[in-house]
Formats: sequence, structure tokens, C-alpha cells
Amino acid sequence: MNTPAAPRRTPAQVRIIGGRWKRTPLPVLEAEGLRPTPDRVRETLFNWLGQDLTGLSCLDLFAGSGALGFEAASRGAAQVTLVEANPRVAKQLRDNQYRLDAAQVRVIQGDAFAVAAGMPTAGFDVVFLDPPFAEDWLGPALEHAARLSRPGGLVYVETDRALTGPQAPVPASLELVRQARAGAVHFHLLVHRG
Repeated sequence: MNTPAAPRRTPAQVRIIGGRWKRTPLPVLEAEGLRPTPDRVRETLFNWLGQDLTGLSCLDLFAGSGALGFEAASRGAAQVTLVEANPRVAKQLRDNQYRLDAAQVRVIQGDAFAVAAGMPTAGFDVVFLDPPFAEDWLGPALEHAARLSRPGGLVYVETDRALTGPQAPVPASLELVRQARAGAVHFHLLVHRG
């Protein structure tokens, strides 16, 4: 007796919502802690940042799907650095980079904090932070973002709680300027006042 084959699962994907690669789908691997930023949240974020990122240097410290970094590259960012610890996910990012012919995108496979510690100070116009919600990494991630962003630079933070109140781990050099919520996701834009 033949058993029917299990149906093949279509790989998850996100789509780039603006710029040069608008509507381009990007495959996303299933991996623990990986939560691609929803389209609606990315749309709001890039309204906050401005639609044109021409010439800017961006860092996505917990790249995951790469949606934020590829979106920035699609909108003209001159340099985008994607940091991803999971080797399989980093390979998927490189595959997407190759498929898009995104020469301005650099993928680094490694621990976000170790990679950030080796980067020069004040090198980025925009830093994206979307650490796994299950880990207590927000405070150290914000400290690195404060060090790595240029004065006047922007830091985007996605968390499972609001970055307000005396318990929020926001360094003194970063000022919260925008925030919103979509379901269980709180997202914030901070400016480096250093």
C-alpha cells in the first residue's frame, strides 16, 4: 500500500515594499527566533525614515530574514551590513543578495555582539535592532547601537514591550522620537544626540 506523500510546504517569504526591488519576494527559512518584520511595520518605519535612503550606511545587527536591510538597499542605501548568527540563515541572506545583485549589501555570519564590538565607532546612519524577543539582549544591543550610530543617526528598535519608563534600557545618547505598536510588536525610532 502506498502512502500519499506529505504536501510540500512552501517556504515562507517577505516582499520588498518599496524602491528598486519593490514587490520582489525574498524566501525566508524557518529558524528559531526568526520573526520577519511585517509589511505594515516596515511601511511605517520607512515612512519615518523617508522613502529615499540614497547614500546612507545601514547596519542590521540581527538580520534574520534581511527584510529591513534589503528594504534599505532597495531604497538607495549605499552600504548595508547584515549580521546573522545562524549559518543557514546567513547563507539564505547571501543567496538573496546574489539573486538581487545587491553589491551594496554585505552579509557577516557571526555573533551580533562580537561583530559589533569589532566595528568602528560612529560608522552608520541607520542601525536596525530586532533581537530575539526570548533573549534579554535589548540593553547590550542598544549600547552597541549608540556607539555605532553617527551623531544625528537613527536607531530602529523592535521589541515585545514599549521603550518607555525608568526601566527602559535606553542609553543617554539616544532619544526616543517615534513609537508605535502592531499586535504584540512595539517598534521605536531613536535619534543619536551625541
